[in-house]
Amino acid sequence: MIKHIVMWKLKDFSNGNDKNQNAQIIKERLEKLPEIIEEVSFLEVGIDISNTSSSYDVVLCSEFESEEKLKAYATHPEHLKIVEFITEVKEERIVVNYIV
Repeated sequence: MIKHIVMWKLKDFSNGNDKNQNAQIIKERLEKLPEIIEEVSFLEVGIDISNTSSSYDVVLCSEFESEEKLKAYATHPEHLKIVEFITEVKEERIVVNYIV
């Protein structure tokens, strides 16, 4: 099993929305992916409530049965649409993938 964790710091204002609105858009769009992309075993999205200078705004925790399924997810057209939006509204991104 592969765990795929991604965190984003968002711009204060982007695409006509403030940070909180964009965080909610990201959450809603990502949470639809398991219905569309069968390779996703588990997916959870959280929006930060601590609002500290060291915290990130949105976190994605997901699981895949194999690296091949993670790669299929990463290149899926519906995932790429969300990536395009996130790229426009984020300041920073960090990711970690590990085997459990």
